[in-house]
Amino acid sequence: MSSSEPRIPLAEPLIGGNAEAYLLECLRTNFVSSVGPFVTRFEEAFAAAVGSRFAVACSSGTAAIHLAMRVLEVGPGDEVLVPSMTFVASVNPIAYVGATPVLVDSEDATYNMDPGLVVGELERRARLGIRQPKAIELVHLLGHPADLGAVLETAERHGVAVIEDASEALGAGYAIGTWAGRHVGSIGRVGCFSFNGNKLITTGGGGMLVTDDEAIARRARHLSTQARLPGAAYDHDDMGYNYRLTNVAAAMGLAQLEELPSLLGARVVNAAAYDGALGSMPWLRPAPRAQWAAPSFWLYTAALADDLVEREPDARRRVLEVLGGHAIEARPVWTPLHRTRLWSAAPRLGGNVAERIFAKAFSLPSSSSLSDLQRARVIAALREAAPA
Repeated sequence: MSSSEPRIPLAEPLIGGNAEAYLLECLRTNFVSSVGPFVTRFEEAFAAAVGSRFAVACSSGTAAIHLAMRVLEVGPGDEVLVPSMTFVASVNPIAYVGATPVLVDSEDATYNMDPGLVVGELERRARLGIRQPKAIELVHLLGHPADLGAVLETAERHGVAVIEDASEALGAGYAIGTWAGRHVGSIGRVGCFSFNGNKLITTGGGGMLVTDDEAIARRARHLSTQARLPGAAYDHDDMGYNYRLTNVAAAMGLAQLEELPSLLGARVVNAAAYDGALGSMPWLRPAPRAQWAAPSFWLYTAALADDLVEREPDARRRVLEVLGGHAIEARPVWTPLHRTRLWSAAPRLGGNVAERIFAKAFSLPSSSSLSDLQRARVIAALREAAPA
């Protein structure tokens, strides 16, 4: 193999089905902005797909999280518990509303926020009479569901709202236990999804807020349309936003949603192939998978063995360079936010598990369009990168 071979991207969209027909319908009817029938159709179909009563289509996943903060009345003086290992868009909306993020360490088993730390913090505050956080933002990282059972029970007991950031985990859910058969994002007070270009389904750029609470849905929709009141006059009763998804984007989203089972099935095929290959590479560990979880494998994320990292602290960089030399795109997991310049001074809970994960974990090409030949190229490059 050589770098002259075609590039294998990390995650690219696979657009087919009714996408062309739906987009042409938008052009033919001249419904291209945020007013149009595909917005409602997409919202209704998406709510049904994830098992929520209501869905509000947004211009991005970040916008959906911002609206979640607003509708749950998170504001100045409040705190929100959120993982340190996540994309920055999970945390920035907390600051948009003037609240303070408290960055929580990860757990080794799933790479998600450590539920023991969250439960312990809520119980500690209750015991000492300290004000509870206004909300907990659970992130379902890289397509693997977060362990939310104890967190939800404890949060409810102490009156703390739970937001699910499922931006990376459409299609993931719970296989056994209390939430068996439930989709991520449909269990907390509010769930948020992203349809960015690299997600399992895409609208080019867009997001969705879901909830079972009609009042929350109505409020989110109102804020997403500049908080404009009904009637011909332009009157507004709150500080709103231009956060509605366009009809064109919703048309693509609906077509993509119709293809979700096959897109998700392809991700499972990728994961099975990588699992099988990594089983013969003792210096690598497969993507996390808890027995109670049904991951979506949005990004299949492998990790170097701990003993390799101890012997060769820069091993991950070397492996990524070998892959890059073969035109294979791979990337490290998210930098823990407490290590970024933006959020280095944020309050924290826990130790250095997220940093250990960051030192060893990296995501492999995971597109639903990935071919057998492309997977074979990735696996061959990994074998080449084996330590001496």
